[in-house]
Amino acid sequence: MFVEDVVLETEFDGKKKHTMLKIWSVRQTQPVVEKLAANHPLLIGQRALDSLYPCVQGGATAIPGAFGYEKTVISQSLSKFSNSDDIVYVGIDQRGNEMAKVLRDLPQVKYLISHLLNVINHKNYFIVKNVNITLSKYFRDVGYNIAMMADSTSRWPDALHEISGRLAEMPAGTRLVSFYECAGRVRCLDNPEREGSVSIVGA
Repeated sequence: MFVEDVVLETEFDGKKKHTMLKIWSVRQTQPVVEKLAANHPLLIGQRALDSLYPCVQGGATAIPGAFGYEKTVISQSLSKFSNSDDIVYVGIDQRGNEMAKVLRDLPQVKYLISHLLNVINHKNYFIVKNVNITLSKYFRDVGYNIAMMADSTSRWPDALHEISGRLAEMPAGTRLVSFYECAGRVRCLDNPEREGSVSIVGA
């Protein structure tokens, strides 16, 4: 069975045949019933960080630090040991090379194989952030708690800087902020009633 195959025939919203395919613009926010208070902890799996720097499922978290401060190690630890249902791990630019190490470690963590989605950016493509967050929202709408690791988000402002040098203006100045606003815990549309969350961790 393919996503284009008809799985249901009924008249609803002027549409008679329904497939498993949903077409949605990555720039357009997906509707939800309501936003809920984020009241469940996002466990990283390292006791020092969980006790000193607690995070919340459905929150936006930053891992600060200069070049070489091993921010990637924390991101990978979170992807392996967090209490999220699924992980969307995004490697940007040179981080794409380090994704090979993540893929090599996968067989050692058998639970992670079916719960990790790797997205590798070859360049500093700013637009791909919309694709990544849309993937996370898809799983959220199914009713999962998603943790999305973007390693590293500092590459996106670098990409904007390169573009602005050619255009003589700063494109998408507020778009990076709207990316972090996508985090949250929500009550999803449709039946059965379910809740999901997207936690964004930017290094």
